[in-house]
Amino acid sequence: MINNLKNTVTLNNGVKMPWLGLGVFRVEDSPNLVDSVKTAIKNGYRSIDGAAIYGNEVSMGKGIAEGMKAAGISRENLFITSKVWNADLGYESTIKAYETSLKKLGLDYLDLYLIHWPVEGKYKDAWRALEYLYKQGRVKAIGVSNFQVHHLENLMKDAEIKPMINQVEFHPRLTQEKVRAFCKENDIQVEAWSPLMVGKLLDNEILKEIAHNHNKSIAQIILRWDIQNGVITIPKSTKVGRIIENSQIFDFELTNEEVEKINFLNQDLRVGPDPDNFDF
Repeated sequence: MINNLKNTVTLNNGVKMPWLGLGVFRVEDSPNLVDSVKTAIKNGYRSIDGAAIYGNEVSMGKGIAEGMKAAGISRENLFITSKVWNADLGYESTIKAYETSLKKLGLDYLDLYLIHWPVEGKYKDAWRALEYLYKQGRVKAIGVSNFQVHHLENLMKDAEIKPMINQVEFHPRLTQEKVRAFCKENDIQVEAWSPLMVGKLLDNEILKEIAHNHNKSIAQIILRWDIQNGVITIPKSTKVGRIIENSQIFDFELTNEEVEKINFLNQDLRVGPDPDNFDF
């Protein structure tokens, strides 16, 4: 049983990544974000997930620095992720984007760097840049985000290094079974963004019943479901109480029947863009 906030999963290159992290999507570059990241780290979070396009890497970096100081930990204890945006996909431009993200974050390296979206005709050059950064020891792990099976197959035909992570939209209404099956077969770890479906599942009666049975919130039930499905999860919140609550999912376990009930809620319903029809 995964029973601790600091529990990790071992990626296909041997790097260990926490099962739970804090996402910072759609949080303004502001003192509020600094405080959120600091609060998360102070309360035991060790993984923070950001991206260049979020426009908040400066505050994210300040929060990391203040959080390390507050928690009395060093950089090596954290797992920091960023992503290269579509406009920067390309070999040289991806390397430049990486350096820009590092500077904004105030860091010497990232633990994970991802291609944010599979822009046709561009993501292979970007992947070569990620391979270069990885081989140079500038980043601990590399991966992709929002890649469907055909994107992964196409990438891996020419890749020297297999992605370690595929971060995708994943929640009870979108269980991504084909993507997850392919990733499992190829030892690529799946990670969830928008695990709570931007709050659209909080009135679901099945989830309410399961939450009542465990004396937990619906959000906690969904995050626990993620982990029991072998999916890393990075819920976003700027509220201290919610950040702490989201981390309190390691003192209970869903039954197999409960997991299946939640799995059955799938409708292949997205709240974010479709990777095959995204207007880049």
